[in-house]
Amino acid sequence: MNLTVAFVAQRTRNDLFGPATDMYLDRIAPYAGIEAVAFRSEEALFAFVTRQRTRTSAWLVLLDSRGKALSSEELAAWLGVRRDSGQQMVVFAIGPAGGWSDQARRQAQMLLSMGPMTLPHELARLVLTEQIYRAFTILSGHPYHTRH
Repeated sequence: MNLTVAFVAQRTRNDLFGPATDMYLDRIAPYAGIEAVAFRSEEALFAFVTRQRTRTSAWLVLLDSRGKALSSEELAAWLGVRRDSGQQMVVFAIGPAGGWSDQARRQAQMLLSMGPMTLPHELARLVLTEQIYRAFTILSGHPYHTRH
């Protein structure tokens, strides 16, 4: 399984959370291929998703406050089902500053909420990558997640 953490924004030099996000990307790597990719627009992101050439179509998860909120255990179970069913590519995407268009929401296979609060892209990427790492540790029985 390969994962992409995509975001519609420009990466800035003063991304305070970049080193921590990179740490979680490195920690995820033994469990699944993973990359973080910035896109200038929603259209560029969707073009990227369309170009993914795998046996199965990329599964697109848009982070959106109107989406479904999952616990860490529920996210792990969801990711495990995708992995075990042979899903080759999952794209988790953090939207543009103005939010996703209605068309984008219709094209996604899932809308995932990290809560009703709005987060800066950098912080949302950090929280998302930590939760993906946590999901894989839950699936593997690693003691990182202590169910508190």
